[in-house]
Amino acid sequence: MPSLSELHKRAPAAAAIELLRANSLAMLAQRELERRIVSGEIAVGAKLNEVDIASALGVSRGPVREAFRALDQAGLVRVEKNRGVFVRQVSLAEANEIYEVRAALDRLFGRLAAQRITAAQLAKLREIVKRMHTVGASRKHAAYFPLNIEFHDLLAEATGNRALLANYRRVVNELNLYRRETLARNADNFPISTQDHEQIVNAIAARDAALAERLLYEHVINSRERLHKALHIEPPAAKSSREAA
Repeated sequence: MPSLSELHKRAPAAAAIELLRANSLAMLAQRELERRIVSGEIAVGAKLNEVDIASALGVSRGPVREAFRALDQAGLVRVEKNRGVFVRQVSLAEANEIYEVRAALDRLFGRLAAQRITAAQLAKLREIVKRMHTVGASRKHAAYFPLNIEFHDLLAEATGNRALLANYRRVVNELNLYRRETLARNADNFPISTQDHEQIVNAIAARDAALAERLLYEHVINSRERLHKALHIEPPAAKSSREAA
């Protein structure tokens, strides 16, 4: 039988293990909820019930509450006092502002990626573009959308800047809540978008930072304009890439 002193020594370790387990469960709950929200499995505007989600995920309510906090910080849900937690709805005005922020971030990605990208990352970008050509021709937005996300996320990783990557992912999460509802109406533009991606990869492969910057900025702004055109909405006036510099 262990002595009293031995039991005292074990207590901090047990507490640490329990803390790690709780944090791991919260992270798993966060990732699963994020997947369901981004994929559309949980609808924009839907109320998230803590008890139901805990039961569905097979965890206690604590990790779910932590997941809600993280998703709120990530811009995917909003917490309303005395009402609950809801999947965030992004208005047209908010989307326009987010597009501008993303365009600025993408310019920076282009410059840094052209300087820092590895051969393996470049090869993976080319492979994604190849799949985009195949999927884009079919106009299947459910298959094209994940490839687009993967392309830009890899580009953000290629900058080697973790703070930049974290901020980019929040912006993209917010924007995807808006784009997911409208992407199907924009499927005719997939070949144009794919061509943009191919030109971006070529500029980065050539280590042409200035060109990569310009192409990425224009890609985001033009994507916004094409989307608004498909929705019969007049897009806001956009600055040229030089004016935005």
